[in-house]
Amino acid sequence: MAALWKHFRDGGPGMYLILFWSIITIGVIIERALYLYGSSINKDVFLATMQKCILAGDVAKAVKMCSAANAPLARIVQAGLVKVNRSDEEVQAAMDEAALREIPKIAKRTGFLALLANLSMLSGLLGTVGGLISSFGAVSGESVDPSQKARILAEGISEAMNCTAFGLIIAIIGLIGYAVLNGKTQSLEDDINEASVQVLNLVVTNRQKVNLGGVAHAA
Repeated sequence: MAALWKHFRDGGPGMYLILFWSIITIGVIIERALYLYGSSINKDVFLATMQKCILAGDVAKAVKMCSAANAPLARIVQAGLVKVNRSDEEVQAAMDEAALREIPKIAKRTGFLALLANLSMLSGLLGTVGGLISSFGAVSGESVDPSQKARILAEGISEAMNCTAFGLIIAIIGLIGYAVLNGKTQSLEDDINEASVQVLNLVVTNRQKVNLGGVAHAA
């Protein structure tokens, strides 16, 4: 930590801007990871359970299990199941409406990580340019002691390189976080699309087996 603090201090004022972007980047990664991985359920197990309940005609039990799952996929399916006593179009509309609420929550803020990565890299570049300008400007001054020019130049180059390094580190973290979380987001959205269609088809093709009793109460 002492070495890290020394490099941070040697990076000059530009490091504080990079630190600001790093805090936001790490915060977004942690928040999105907690939400996305906390919202994930095993799609295959969930669909098998829904199929078992619907084929048994026990929609009320399926609704209760969706409520207990507390995940976007389960909430979307639940919205359709509670309308099972309505027409097929209304069941589909209910699931679509729930999807319009849930999918934006899944995709929210992940896209900012790519922007934050670029801002961190550009801030590092800005600090680099600033360090070089100040060092060469000081060295070119006529009043500067020739014996001190090498030291001043070395300090300016150190500031520039530290800004570059830290800016690139935060940019890399942001881009890796974006790639991982965006992949998880797409996976969740694909699961929602697949599962909602399969459940709708199960309801439509097995209406004669569905026991409507207790559905409203379960909802």
